[in-house]
Amino acid sequence: MMSSITTFSQTKIPVTRVSFPGISLRTRDGHRLRGYFGDLFREHSPILHNHYADGSLRYGYPLVQYKILHGKPTLVGLMEGAELLAKLFTKIRELNLGGEQIPVINKNIQYELAVTGLSEDLYQYQFENLWMALNQENHRDYVKFSAAERQAQLKRVLISQILVFFKDVGLWLKPEERIMAHVKVTEGVAQFKNQSMVAFSGTFTANVLLPDGIGLGKQVARGFGAIKKL
Repeated sequence: MMSSITTFSQTKIPVTRVSFPGISLRTRDGHRLRGYFGDLFREHSPILHNHYADGSLRYGYPLVQYKILHGKPTLVGLMEGAELLAKLFTKIRELNLGGEQIPVINKNIQYELAVTGLSEDLYQYQFENLWMALNQENHRDYVKFSAAERQAQLKRVLISQILVFFKDVGLWLKPEERIMAHVKVTEGVAQFKNQSMVAFSGTFTANVLLPDGIGLGKQVARGFGAIKKL
């Protein structure tokens, strides 16, 4: 009797990571990094700043993300964003953040075809920056919930965010496939546009493969929710 082989929905996506090891910035400078590169390369593609030429928003998962990881400016590009960052890499000679010109002495680029999708194995991921998990609607529920209900809600939210990422890179799970996840986070506060927002630090475990450096949750283009596999 032949044994059946289970295959899981997976795909390979191009990922480019650009980092500037000689420059140190604060985590909150991620939005300044996005503003600078969005303006510098505005004519190349709306995916660099998520706005079209007429000013309308480009909806969908950000394919170019701007982060401060361990104090270092980092750009992460996916799909066509990966190709765009690779093409523009040689043109980056300085950073101008709020009028402060910072010469780029060293810069690194890494390109890979990253496997992403469902897996038979469980993997643990760490949030490198605060995870802004909640929107206004589910935050109203969160503050009313018990500790157990909050844990269940954050698990549901995380799974939905992973599914959004999968969909926007062209991966759809089979009807019988399910993401299993466990969230272990601590509640904190993030400052965003002069407002205090509930955000979380910690880890999660799930039966999915995700590329290092991508963001989950709100404001991932500005660096929130960046993950790394442990």
